[in-house]
Amino acid sequence: MANEKPLRKIAEAFEELEAAVNSQTGEVEVARFSQACSLVSPLFGCLGIAFKFAEMDYVAKVRDLGEASKSISTLHVLLEKDVEAGCVRKAGSHSRNLLRVKRGIDMVKVLFEQIIVTKGNSLKDPASKAYQQVFAPHHGWVIRKAVAAGMYALPTKEQLLNKLNEDETSAKAQMQNYVAASAPLILYIDKLFQTRNLGVDW
Repeated sequence: MANEKPLRKIAEAFEELEAAVNSQTGEVEVARFSQACSLVSPLFGCLGIAFKFAEMDYVAKVRDLGEASKSISTLHVLLEKDVEAGCVRKAGSHSRNLLRVKRGIDMVKVLFEQIIVTKGNSLKDPASKAYQQVFAPHHGWVIRKAVAAGMYALPTKEQLLNKLNEDETSAKAQMQNYVAASAPLILYIDKLFQTRNLGVDW
């Protein structure tokens, strides 16, 4: 990540997705979505062993959506195709992978929100709150226990910002931009599922 500004790239990519959500058509392209989400992947790696499971799962699901984008234009069409095929909830379906990726970007949103308001150099509280709010309800006891143990190996906030080539002021500004841009996108994806009575808690 030498000399790169991954936080800025992430924030800008999600601002473009937010613009698509708020556009007249309200359509989000699968290709643009998967590309923006792939920029988030290194963040999980920066958090160390606690989020190793999330990184592996997230990267694989984003890759699947990237492949899907070669033949499927928008998230709306992606869901429609799976509904027609009766495979929405099947392991490996694009819809299921979309839901998992959405949780990943939601977890990062909550993590950033917590980093912005938490004083001190520890990431344990922000990361724990983000995990508990987004991932924990969907994980069994074994994974929850492993994540709890991994929280003690998190980098400090200073170490994380160094890896991201940001100082605290610039990092918080980019984190805030991501939080603001990702919120309507997360709601948009939830709505895609809920308007089809598919739910999002599975």
